[in-house]
Formats: sequence, structure tokens, C-alpha cells
Amino acid sequence: MPIRPENLHRYPRDWPQLSARIRFERAGGRCECTGHCGLPHPGGRCPAVHEEPHPDTGSVVHLTTVHLNHTPEDVRDENLLAACQLCHLRIDHGHHRVTRSLTLAARAAAAGQLGLLPDTALTRTEPPTPPRPTRRRARAAALHQLPFPEPDQETKPMAASP
Repeated sequence: MPIRPENLHRYPRDWPQLSARIRFERAGGRCECTGHCGLPHPGGRCPAVHEEPHPDTGSVVHLTTVHLNHTPEDVRDENLLAACQLCHLRIDHGHHRVTRSLTLAARAAAAGQLGLLPDTALTRTEPPTPPRPTRRRARAAALHQLPFPEPDQETKPMAASP
């Protein structure tokens, strides 16, 4: 995931090297998620491999490095995880919901709108990860696989009612 310019100062200068070490040396180019995202993975670990189609979504995988505690300054190995886009977004889902609500509240306050709750009631709690869709995305059927009537079957017009 790209680093937002306003958060760039929170990352160490050698972040590109740290991230590459986690993604390619430690993880071997494969997603390290073992359920952190709330999804069950076959074999216990997400099968997504860097620069190959994702087994669930079909999109090309680009491994990212996740901060499990959502703190960019904390670059300990046990806080970092190599993850595909799907796992990364699901791991960060609750954090994104909370920060979005805080951002919207701050914008409203800056515009002069009064909040409904006192500032002491605003706490950062992580909502649960949403459930995974149960069915896989269906692949588009090729035209030659669609059920068309055989040429020898003629369709007869319906008889008019008297």
C-alpha cells in the first residue's frame, strides 16, 4: 500500500529495504497471513504468491508489508507481516473504519458543526473484521459454452386463441 505523504515522516529512512526483506527474504514472496485477516486459509497460510494471480480474486498479487499494530514507527519483525492486497485490506479494515470516522468528525468540527458526543466518548476501538463471502467469483462463460438450441430443433409459433 502506498504511504500517504502526511505519514511519510513516521517511517524509518530504510523502510523500502526493511519491507523488501520481510516480503522476499523472510516470506519467500508468499503472503504470510495465517488467519490474521479473519479468513480460513487452506493449509493454514494464504496461498497468494507475488506477481501471480490471486487464487480467490484473480488479480495480480503485489505483496505489501502490514504493521499489525497499525503503528508505522514500530518496525520490529514480530509486528510486520508480508501480505497480499486482500489480506492487508482485511487486516486494516477496522483501523480504516475508525480513522475515517475520526477524520470525518474532525472535518465537521473544523467547519463549525458541533459533535453529538463529548470528545471523551471518542475512543479508538477496532470493529470486528467483516465475514468473507462464501462463494467464489464465477468466471465468465465463453460464448461457445452457452446453451443454444440445436439447429435441427425448430421453434413453432404459438397458435392464436379463438
